[in-house]
Amino acid sequence: MRVSAPVRLLILATVLLLAGAVLPFLMVIRVIEPSFALSFFSYGASVVGVVTGLIGIAQYGRSR
Repeated sequence: MRVSAPVRLLILATVLLLAGAVLPFLMVIRVIEPSFALSFFSYGASVVGVVTGLIGIAQYGRSR
């Protein structure tokens, strides 16, 4: 059974959104050292995750 492209995009979006939520939380509780680069990366992961999720949802809806 092969996983379709929209499902792969939705899985990628979920991983990116989780990274964008977990990284700031770990920085706030000082598990990992906060830095500008890491904050920028987590923000970028959130934005790219939302955009990727929207594209995946649109492709999934169109294929149905």
